[in-house]
Amino acid sequence: MTEETKKTMRGVLYYGPNDLRFSKDIPMPTISHPDEVMIKISYCGICGTDLLSYKKGSHFFDKIHPDTGHPLTGKKLPQVMGHEFSGTIVAVGDSVRAEGKFNLGDDVVCEPTCYCADKPRWPDSKIAKDAPPPKNDHNSICGHPNCEYCEEGMTNICEHMGITGLGCTDGGLAEYVVVSKHHLVKVPKWIPMDCAALVQPLSVSYHAFRTCGFKKGSSALIVGCGSIGIGCILSAQAFGAGKIVCSEPAQVRREQAKALGVDAVYNPKDSGDDFSKTVQTLKSLSPGGRGFDYAFDCSGFPITFKTGLDCIKARGKLVNLAIWPTNPMDFYPMDFTSGEKSITGSMCYTLEDFEGVINAMADHRISLENCKKLITKKVMLEDAVDGGFEELVRNKDNHVKILITPKTLKDGKEVDSQN
Repeated sequence: MTEETKKTMRGVLYYGPNDLRFSKDIPMPTISHPDEVMIKISYCGICGTDLLSYKKGSHFFDKIHPDTGHPLTGKKLPQVMGHEFSGTIVAVGDSVRAEGKFNLGDDVVCEPTCYCADKPRWPDSKIAKDAPPPKNDHNSICGHPNCEYCEEGMTNICEHMGITGLGCTDGGLAEYVVVSKHHLVKVPKWIPMDCAALVQPLSVSYHAFRTCGFKKGSSALIVGCGSIGIGCILSAQAFGAGKIVCSEPAQVRREQAKALGVDAVYNPKDSGDDFSKTVQTLKSLSPGGRGFDYAFDCSGFPITFKTGLDCIKARGKLVNLAIWPTNPMDFYPMDFTSGEKSITGSMCYTLEDFEGVINAMADHRISLENCKKLITKKVMLEDAVDGGFEELVRNKDNHVKILITPKTLKDGKEVDSQN
């Protein structure tokens, strides 16, 4: 059975918090715009936001109106989840075929944000219908104005931004997905497709290092070694960090960080309730004991934020990658003013970061062997809910990245492909 004749496919549907279901009767996606391509999924990862959406819901899915759907796409629930995917192109739209940049059989990864350039794909959505007329042709996407951020190339913070597989439109926890060509980056055939599925989460960290102006030879403190923190380790190596130190309470993650070759790993629990001891110990691990050039908060708690801020040296920079909840925190401006320190945020990624990660893999600044160490489990689509999502709920600290695949697995290894 070919992609052209299949009517339904297998996948994982999100109906709402605590309601995630495997189905073998999901309608096949179709190419409805000349810029679109159909991808046959190889692997799709589960990220922390996926897990949060599954257990508690998230602001990504909260955007969906029961009558009008997602404001950018009009897509309603249920939806196929998944935004960390790799796969192979099996069908292309007319403009993609004419352009020739992407062809059948190309292995690709997808930058999954949806932004102003995607409006033509959903001309009947609320955003498209409510959009004012463009002021000029330059500031226009098919008759609809670009937001000021997209106009400047900052698609990662588009005013209308949504994410494929997170409420905006169907994602990669299925056999097939349809996306627009401007979200794709080719993957060289020598990069395994399971490692390729890591390009998206690695791009989150790579974007932080690129946009904060990280300088070769600088020291980096990484606070929290979940998947984003681990990505920061690999990104720090890619950007030529002089010293990399991690702070992480979970033993499995500390061991993972050590296996990736960091200079030192510290368990903040060893300080008990003495926060000053944590700061003192971490700073002692920095070059000259004066503090780090950069700190990256990958956890999103007041104590991890303050750890990063207190451990950078004068004129150092704290970068927040964590997606914080709506809870406020106590903050004292003199904590950074007195040392002329800087605080900045990093949100998602752009296509440039996906290209940067793949290039870093190509010239061995990001080791494929280290990438493989991040994959702690592979699960078939049929078992994605219990073997993937629930496994993370039960044993989150034992995993870095669980990958879901439509392929048949035996003892965690591919046996064959299913159509």
